[in-house]
Amino acid sequence: MGSGRMQIGEVAERTGLSLRTIRHYEEVGLAPPTARSQGGFRLYTDDDIARLHVIKRMKPLGFTLEEMRDLLSTLDELQRDDLEPVRRAELADRLTAYRTMVDERCEQLRLRLADAEQFSAELADRLEP
Repeated sequence: MGSGRMQIGEVAERTGLSLRTIRHYEEVGLAPPTARSQGGFRLYTDDDIARLHVIKRMKPLGFTLEEMRDLLSTLDELQRDDLEPVRRAELADRLTAYRTMVDERCEQLRLRLADAEQFSAELADRLEP
């Protein structure tokens, strides 16, 4: 493709997301492609793919679109070299809050999984003579 830019089909393959999902994330402003070809095709970079992976990880944790936008914005801003120390500290605090939220949601998922596994074991027990 040249200069490391990929079309949406390759991005879908690399991320495990459908074309429709990738287009949706673009439409809602979460993951616009870096560029478009002269023919109008979406062109993505490795950074775009990394962003889509972050979004993909947030989805099963129940993040709202607004939370996704805020976290992505926080991550983007933290990458800037010219960030004032006070602003960097504010963003780090926000990131810490999101980390806590993720930890709590992971624990909820672990509890739900344990309950599901217990249910599966109970059903297996009923199958045995």
